[in-house]
Amino acid sequence: MSEAKRIFSHKPQINISVPSTGRMWLICGCAFACVLQSSLGDGGSSLIIALTALSTAILTEFLLTCRTSRGAKIKDGSAAATAMILTMLLPNQLSPVYVIFGTAFAITVVKYSFGGLGANWLNPALGGWLFIRFSWPAAYKNAQDGGSSVTDMVFTGDLSAIDNTVTEFFNSTIFSVTEVQLPSGYVDLLFNSGPGIIADRGIFALLIGTIIITAIGINRGWIPLLFLSVYGFLIRFSGDSMMLWNGDLLYGLFSGGTIAAAFILAAEPASSAKLKPGIILAVLLGAILSWFFRYKCMDYSGCFIAIALVNCITPIIRLLEERIFLSRKNTASVKENPV
Repeated sequence: MSEAKRIFSHKPQINISVPSTGRMWLICGCAFACVLQSSLGDGGSSLIIALTALSTAILTEFLLTCRTSRGAKIKDGSAAATAMILTMLLPNQLSPVYVIFGTAFAITVVKYSFGGLGANWLNPALGGWLFIRFSWPAAYKNAQDGGSSVTDMVFTGDLSAIDNTVTEFFNSTIFSVTEVQLPSGYVDLLFNSGPGIIADRGIFALLIGTIIITAIGINRGWIPLLFLSVYGFLIRFSGDSMMLWNGDLLYGLFSGGTIAAAFILAAEPASSAKLKPGIILAVLLGAILSWFFRYKCMDYSGCFIAIALVNCITPIIRLLEERIFLSRKNTASVKENPV
C-alpha cells in the first residue's frame, strides 16, 4: 500500500498512542469525576442526568448492534464516553426527558448513520447537545439561566469564607513576591455550587482529569494548549468596551465549558483533520470562533457551537490535505525519476 493510501485510509486514531477502547474508558473516568463533583452540590441532579444518558446510550447501541455483534461493541466504551461527554455539556437542571432524546440522537444519527466509531464527521456528544439545544431552546435556556450566577459570584462579591481565606493566603504568600494580587471569586469558581453547565460545576475535578488523560497520551497534548493560548489571548486582548488588554482570562478559561471544549471536543481525533497543518488550522478556527460566539455574540456556550462548526468543515480540510499531500508526492516522484 502506498504512503498516501496508508495515511488517508486509516481512521485518525492511528496517531494516538492509547488504543481506542482504553481512550474511551479513560475519558469516561475523567467525565465521571466532573459529574461527581457537580452532583455533590445539587442533590444528585447531575448524577441523574449522567445515569440517564449512560443507560440510553448503552441501550440504543445494543439495539443497533445486537444482530451483528450481539452488543459486543458496547465494550469499546464509545457509547459510555458519548453519554458522559454529553452530560458535561448540559445544564444540571435539565429534565432527563430531553437527555434521553439527545443521547439517542447522538448514537443513532450522528454515530451510526456515518458508520460507527471513528467514521463520524461530528462528535456524537456534540451532536446530541446541538439537538437538545435547538430542539427545545426554551427548556435549555431555563435550565442554563443559573449559569449567570457564576458571573454574579465573581463580580458582585457574593463569596464563600473559603474563597476569602484561600485568596488572602495566596496574596500574602506566593503572589506577594510578584506584586500581583489574585482577585476574589476564583476559588469559588472552581467549586461552583450554583445552577449551570455540569462541566463548569465540576471544573476542579475536570482539570485534574484532563491533566491525567493528557499525561497518559490519549490525545495530542499540544492541541488543547494551542486552543487555550489563542482563546486566552483574544480574551485578554479584547478586554472590555473601555480598554484593551484587561480581559478576565481566568474567568474565560474556567467557565463556559472552555476546558471541556479544549481537552475533549477539540482534541477528539475522529472528528479532526489527519495531518498537522490541517489540525492546526482547525484548532485556530475553533479558538477564534469560540471567542467570537461567546464574547461578541454573547452566547455562554459559544465554545460548543464553535467546535461543532469546525467539525462541519473538517471534511473539506481533509480533502485539501489529501490533494496537497498527493500533489507534493507526485512532484517529489517526478524529481527523483525524471523522464
